[in-house]
Amino acid sequence: MKKLLAVSVLMLSSMSVMAAPQSTQGGFNGPTEAAPLVQPQGGFNGPSVVPVLTTVKAASHADDNAAVELTGHIISSIGKEDYMFKDVTGEIKVEIDNKDWRGVTVTPTTKVILRGEVDKDWTVRTVDVDTVTIAK
Repeated sequence: MKKLLAVSVLMLSSMSVMAAPQSTQGGFNGPTEAAPLVQPQGGFNGPSVVPVLTTVKAASHADDNAAVELTGHIISSIGKEDYMFKDVTGEIKVEIDNKDWRGVTVTPTTKVILRGEVDKDWTVRTVDVDTVTIAK
C-alpha cells in the first residue's frame, strides 16, 4: 500500500511539473470575443467586360445586381444604414453597412465615390454600397 501511495504521489508531482511550462506561455485567459482579422484591401484596378453604371439615372432603371460606381454627394441619413445620394442626374436611396465606411467620414458637401450594386425590389431600386471613398 505504501508503494502504491508513493507511486501516486510521484506521478501527480511529475504531472504538475510537466504542466508548469504550458502555463507560462500565455494564451486564452477568460471570455473574450475574437478580434476580426484585418486583411489589406486590394484587387484589380483596370478595364472590365462587365459594364459599370456611373449615374443615378442609369442605376434607377438597372437590373438587380448591376455594378455601379456613382460620384456625387450623400445628402441625408434616412435610417440606420440608409442614406439619400445625389448626382447630377438625380437621387437614389443607398445602403451603407457600418463596416463599409472603413473610417471615412463625410458631410453633405463631401464629394464621394460609391461602389456597389443595384438592389432591385418589386417597386424600388436602391444601391447596396460596398465601398465609400472621397472623390479627388
